[in-house]
Amino acid sequence: MNLKEIKELIRLISEKGFTEFEIEREGFRMRIIRSNQQGAAAPVTQTIIHSQPAAPETHLLAQPQSTPQAEEQPTEEPLHIIKSPLVGTFYRSPSPTSESFVKPGDTVEPETVVCIVEAMKLMNNIQAEVSGVVVKIYAENGQPVEYGQPLFGIKT
Repeated sequence: MNLKEIKELIRLISEKGFTEFEIEREGFRMRIIRSNQQGAAAPVTQTIIHSQPAAPETHLLAQPQSTPQAEEQPTEEPLHIIKSPLVGTFYRSPSPTSESFVKPGDTVEPETVVCIVEAMKLMNNIQAEVSGVVVKIYAENGQPVEYGQPLFGIKT
């Protein structure tokens, strides 16, 4: 199996949402395991490749990824999710010694600053953009966030 075939397999596995995939053929064995750890920004992928004598037949094992988000969603009304508008570092307060902008239970207005996302030494104030109550904080202080990553859940 060449590098191009391996990359194509990894892309296909990611698209289909498999959590585990294993292939063995012609003295080549590859196993890919994806786990979405709580608090991780993205799934962790572990790839194990062995070049060893194998049976002439090909074995495939694939399991579709479960949808933990669907399991975790409460049956109550949905929350307004404040997402990161850019890639950067998430900060809950204006300085290390200051109190957080907001905490669970706080009431916010559309202009209320809820956090800062630092990108390339620029501090970007993130506003709530809705009126409501902070119910959930998804990001950890001082940790990197990606574009579109949920930061806060607001009950409107």
